[in-house]
Amino acid sequence: MSEQIKHECGIAMLRLRKDPQYYIDKYGSPLYIPNRLYVLMQKQINRGQDGAGLANIKINTKPGTRYISRYRSIEPQAVNFIFDKIQKKFKKAKKQGGEKGVLNAAWLKENIAFSGEVWLGHLRYGTHGENSIETCHPFLKQNNWRSRNLVMAGNFNMTNVEELFGRLVELGQHPKEKTDTVTVMEKVGHFLDEENQRIFDKYKHEYSNEQITAVIEEELDVARILRRSCRDFDGGYTMAGLIGNGSSFVVRDPSGIRPAYYYADEEIVVVASEKPAIKSAFNIDYQEIKEIQPGHALVINKDGSYAEHEILPAREKKSCSFERIYFSRGTDPGIYRERKMLGRALLPQILQAIDFDLKNTVFSYIPNTAETAFLGMIEGLEDYLAAKRKEVLLEGKPHLEDLENLLSFRPRVEKLVSKDVKLRTFITNDSDRDAMVANVYDTTYEVVRSDIDTLVVIDDSIVRGTTLEKSILTTLDKLNPKRIVIVSSAPQIRFPDCYGIDMSKMREFIAFRATLELLKEKGMSYLLEEIYEKCTSRQILTDNYVKELYAPFTDQEISDKIAEIITTPEIKAEVKVIYQTVENLHKCIPEHLGDWYFTGDYPTAGGMRVVNRAFVNFMEGKTVRAY
Repeated sequence: MSEQIKHECGIAMLRLRKDPQYYIDKYGSPLYIPNRLYVLMQKQINRGQDGAGLANIKINTKPGTRYISRYRSIEPQAVNFIFDKIQKKFKKAKKQGGEKGVLNAAWLKENIAFSGEVWLGHLRYGTHGENSIETCHPFLKQNNWRSRNLVMAGNFNMTNVEELFGRLVELGQHPKEKTDTVTVMEKVGHFLDEENQRIFDKYKHEYSNEQITAVIEEELDVARILRRSCRDFDGGYTMAGLIGNGSSFVVRDPSGIRPAYYYADEEIVVVASEKPAIKSAFNIDYQEIKEIQPGHALVINKDGSYAEHEILPAREKKSCSFERIYFSRGTDPGIYRERKMLGRALLPQILQAIDFDLKNTVFSYIPNTAETAFLGMIEGLEDYLAAKRKEVLLEGKPHLEDLENLLSFRPRVEKLVSKDVKLRTFITNDSDRDAMVANVYDTTYEVVRSDIDTLVVIDDSIVRGTTLEKSILTTLDKLNPKRIVIVSSAPQIRFPDCYGIDMSKMREFIAFRATLELLKEKGMSYLLEEIYEKCTSRQILTDNYVKELYAPFTDQEISDKIAEIITTPEIKAEVKVIYQTVENLHKCIPEHLGDWYFTGDYPTAGGMRVVNRAFVNFMEGKTVRAY
């Protein structure tokens, strides 16, 4: 994506199902498990470039022994930084305990951190706020009772933080921050405490306090805790947690907005935000990797047994389609196929935009994630040409070219755009900065025929249009093409996202800006005030009134206006913009129908509140986040 938007956070959980000594004996190293987790996190680096964190719990340690370890980092290569520190601990252990010591799991658990059975890693991509160690997951809620300790990390945003905060205050708590992370942590922690107390009260007349502690650790009902904790949540979430007794869980929102996958065998249970990470870490078949169902939690008990439990009734599945278009790694076979299909689906619009003049058209893409859609587009072109040849050869239809040219013709494919990642736009003067931004992208010269060729360049999404306007179009125009066609494999982004992506301000969307221009031209700006009045006068916002803003115009009208906006006076070529249709999006990605940023159809009530609030913020000149 040429215009950077925030990714989604990533989780990596690993639970050993056998005694730690088993893995040392079988794989010949105490670092086998940490190394697997390293791969699991490294393969999800695309999900976290602001920081990373890792926690580990040792099961059944003696009193007086530290059993929870945690490292967090905001270093440029945070995952490497964390695992380098862990490796140093094992090198130190070798000096202390010798070869026999580091190959003895019991000795390691007693003497070395990060030698336990339960692991939780997190890759942070902050959607707002500061970037500091304190904002990195996993978060830790400590207690002297082992079964009351809670470690949590997740990929989530809540739309009703104010409401959740109020509930905590009603319970008598005094939360230290009004953020979704802290609020969620405290809510789960509250019901964890209540579950501990329930079991304690049940057995307090039968056992001593010391005996009850062991009973609580065995009887803790994690699914019950989550049912009570999650019932007020509104948002998109995959939340992972470790409890001090060794139990763990991953819970997913009822609409399945945020992703979560797992694999289990007799040795391990592993969970990650993406399938390729699990595949790479354990070299297993994709078919063996399962998806945690919406509204369910994968609960792993202290004894290593596991099961999925329904926590909340599942709603219609609305998994985020942006995960497939852009966020997740394209090495997933399903995602790879879907991205190619997205590129292929655009072909009819592209052919119309170039007047079916393939001879004088050069096809390219904006690196790097658009490459797969580009391949699909080219495959579609090859099939189109094959069909045309069949019409001529088998059906005798007339044609303008001689037969030799018809048979030998291939689409002209070039890499026209590359990014100079080393170029820094540090100049403070605005006009100079714009000139520098124009040079962030470079192009390949002398492959385009001046004033003859049309350039078709595909990107995976056009969000704000600023990079196109200030950099890419300027770069491509230097080649002196007759026409530039910018193609987006995703539909027009018209509405804010409130479930994880940093897209919450209406004014930032190029489709919104284009619609404002159209309203002004058509003398329909009064719609802004009408929608504002609806958004501010309704006590309960259950409808997306902002949809009414786009209703008077076709997709093509908005796309044409976007082309006008991004075409600066300096651009000599004709510019056209093509977006994917929502209909084709659903055909290409049928299992991931979350499309609220394109259609305004939010899967939760909180989403409806957020979009209307975002519009009110725009009308009132506020630049704050809408949730």
